[in-house]
Amino acid sequence: MKPRFLLAAFAAVLMAATPAAHAQKVLKYAHFQPAKDDQPKHVAALAFKEHVEKATNGSIKVEIFPAGQFGKDQPTMEAVKLGTLEMAVAHDGAIATVYKPIGILGIPFLYQDHAHAWRVYDSPWLKEFSDDMIRKQGIRLLGLADNGVRHFTNSLRPIHTPADMKGMKIRIQPSPVYKALVESLGASPSAIPWAELPAALQQKVVDGQENGVTNILAASLYQHQKYITLDGHVWSVHGYLINERFYQSLTPVERKAVDEGVQKAIAIHRKMTADQDLNAKPILEKVGMQVTELSPAQIGEFRKLAQPPVRAWAEQEIGKNYVDSLFKAIEATKK
Repeated sequence: MKPRFLLAAFAAVLMAATPAAHAQKVLKYAHFQPAKDDQPKHVAALAFKEHVEKATNGSIKVEIFPAGQFGKDQPTMEAVKLGTLEMAVAHDGAIATVYKPIGILGIPFLYQDHAHAWRVYDSPWLKEFSDDMIRKQGIRLLGLADNGVRHFTNSLRPIHTPADMKGMKIRIQPSPVYKALVESLGASPSAIPWAELPAALQQKVVDGQENGVTNILAASLYQHQKYITLDGHVWSVHGYLINERFYQSLTPVERKAVDEGVQKAIAIHRKMTADQDLNAKPILEKVGMQVTELSPAQIGEFRKLAQPPVRAWAEQEIGKNYVDSLFKAIEATKK
């Protein structure tokens, strides 16, 4: 055999023997916010993509699907569970469609401030919670970021006390814990997926809704909601979720890159959302909303009515062990 044929044959053997070394893994990454530079989820996603692709020398390619392109709440979460979607950053209502225990984070008035919430999210409690999700659904919770401190908005009147909510129809995300919360305050809850919310408000299907500043801006909800009360009833979350089979298929270097990328994304995500939360009044007044601020005593009225029944509901319907574990972490991280 001539030398040139030997070289060609040797090269062919090498290529056939080591295809995995050159194989690129695609990580599809879905989220629900618009692909804009003022949206925390998307800015965080871009930072994740940049870090992971660079840290793995391109062995992982990250494809971002913003604005619910991968489907609504349940289809997106089912895709992560099945592994047809490798990763998603989803709000607690969406996560609840496949993993009910996330509902405990909807218990109202849990934290002292943003820093306290983050200490809970970064405590050993998160690993225990993630391990349970892996066992039950094959989904790993890599971390938690803010979905904004949630406030009540409506098109009817200012809300100063729980009595002002009596008879209102309030949109909630598809999560039974939010149903219990709204009912405890005398209003009527209606579960509507996020993508359908603007139309529901415009068509007066509901009188109001509850969300943080980021989401109010993202979906231009202020166009159909004149009043907002800064009660801060729930510190809503976005979970950074990955299919466990995919995660375990990664090399140690790739897994480290994903873990670090998530931490970078979460830091950006939390800061952007918290900055909007802390400046809620001027931001929302600028877009034409009438903002009602509450005193600690007024917030106490809401807490007194809402927290005990919602906590009791969560203990019964989700599990006392989940609730007790969360409250233990909350107490351990107070300052």
